[in-house]
Amino acid sequence: MAKFGEIISSSIPTLIDFFNEDSQVVQNTLNDVATVLGNQVKVIKIDVNKNNQLVDALRIKGTPTFIIYKNSEMKWRQSGNQDADTLISLVEKFI
Repeated sequence: MAKFGEIISSSIPTLIDFFNEDSQVVQNTLNDVATVLGNQVKVIKIDVNKNNQLVDALRIKGTPTFIIYKNSEMKWRQSGNQDADTLISLVEKFI
């Protein structure tokens, strides 16, 4: 979990996708977000099946679950599929 603390402490917004093998479809959406926003955002994927302690700590119940952090503070969180335009608009609020 120490590594997670480093990831979310960035002054750049960090978009995290908590996924499992059933929610892999989101990959293209995340690629679009990363392409449009470039170095203005960090996009991270975390496999819920390999990170049980973190998933429990954050009470992740469904996949995909997206969370935006900036400066170690959770700014936004939503479970369920999101389109690239929605995620880009949300991240831009915190740039």
